[in-house]
Amino acid sequence: MIRILLSTCVALLVGCSSTKKDSETVLFAGEIVNPTSNQVVLMKGGLKIDSAKLDDKNRFKFKLPSIENGLYHFNLAPEHQYVYLEKGDSLMVRLNTIYFDESLVFSGSNEETNNFLLELFLATEEEDSDMYSKYYELEPEDFLDKIESLKQDKIDKLAELKTESLISEEAVQLLKGSIDYTYSRYKEIYPFRHKRKTAEENFHDLPKDFYNYRNHVNYGDHRLTYLRPYYDFMKAHLGNLSYMSCKSNCKNAHQDESKQLHYNKHKLHLIDSLVVEKELRDNLFRNVAFDYLLRKKDAPENTEVFLNEFKNVSKNNMHIEEIENLYRGISNLQPSRIIPDLNVITFNNERKTLTEISANKKVLFYFWSGTNKKQYVDIFKRVAILKDKKPDHELIGINIKTEYDQWKNILNSLGIDSTSQYHSNDFRELTEKLVLYPMNKAIITDNTVIVDGFSNIYKN
Repeated sequence: MIRILLSTCVALLVGCSSTKKDSETVLFAGEIVNPTSNQVVLMKGGLKIDSAKLDDKNRFKFKLPSIENGLYHFNLAPEHQYVYLEKGDSLMVRLNTIYFDESLVFSGSNEETNNFLLELFLATEEEDSDMYSKYYELEPEDFLDKIESLKQDKIDKLAELKTESLISEEAVQLLKGSIDYTYSRYKEIYPFRHKRKTAEENFHDLPKDFYNYRNHVNYGDHRLTYLRPYYDFMKAHLGNLSYMSCKSNCKNAHQDESKQLHYNKHKLHLIDSLVVEKELRDNLFRNVAFDYLLRKKDAPENTEVFLNEFKNVSKNNMHIEEIENLYRGISNLQPSRIIPDLNVITFNNERKTLTEISANKKVLFYFWSGTNKKQYVDIFKRVAILKDKKPDHELIGINIKTEYDQWKNILNSLGIDSTSQYHSNDFRELTEKLVLYPMNKAIITDNTVIVDGFSNIYKN
């Protein structure tokens, strides 16, 4: 019944529900239940292709004269998901933002490819949980058997899809890549997780053929650059190679610099030597920089060395401005600095600055988004506990990535005291200057002076 209704919607929205492709024009349309934004943005990698406003029935429509076949993603802030498009497609999507990925269904030409890609995405989310809870503690041979069984199940379903549907070879290769790199990533992670789960002193010996798939890794597949399983594999793979190489060959070579600086320089040079696709290189370099700057507290002089090394190997990186802003943000959140003088909005739509809010008192700032109900409900439960644990601090919530009226409705529905709540319209500025990674972050001040710029609301 859902498919029949979707086909009807395709006919109404794009004028055709047939998979026959009579021209190169792509029609991509959809209906959004409970929209969180009034527009949908279509992206290819980091490039914005087009945007479409929702009409009074919460429908959108893209008509693209000519596009490159391949993987795209559509954003309905703050969520996003893949869509695979080929010349001549007429494709419809319907979703409910409350259950974004689980409710998403495609209909029209290339529906089989897109629905299968979505099924792989959802299956991986479930299997990730099982990996951490059950499978990483298995012995290597048993782990390999489990991985191969899960992988073969997906390969069999893909083979069945190929016999039942007229999907292109390019689409088949994308789906196969998603399967292959998903299960190869688990193997890259296994030695580290197994050691942790079993509390073994040394890394477990692995079968000689454990990493055989590495002989077929493509470090420059442009078609897969923005495919999540491919990118996640690359991160795990390069991390594994860097660590094991350094463990075997470097010994005490890091004595003149911190271990973290030494290890991350290894990763930079490994990416430089192996990865050939420009956007993938830039994204992987960015990942190393963020990991080093955010997770590993290091001496300022070491951080300077890292940034110089980064700029040397990753010339013209498209993320360099973001990384430099992150570095400045971290520097400005050190103890004894004044909290950045950013504007936020009160419940009564008045502007205030963080310095005004934190003057002459001790404050714990915390952050939440209306797009994740579990996150903000858990945050408010934690805040209730902290009010008793920290009676000398004022607990101030700052909302991000939420429409102003929606923010007010959430506060009213939960009975939250609005006098201690503020809203930000500028997510990017707030994220860069307050370094909001992760979202459980808290900032503690005393009369506007930072006491701890990188606290965690669940560790106070």
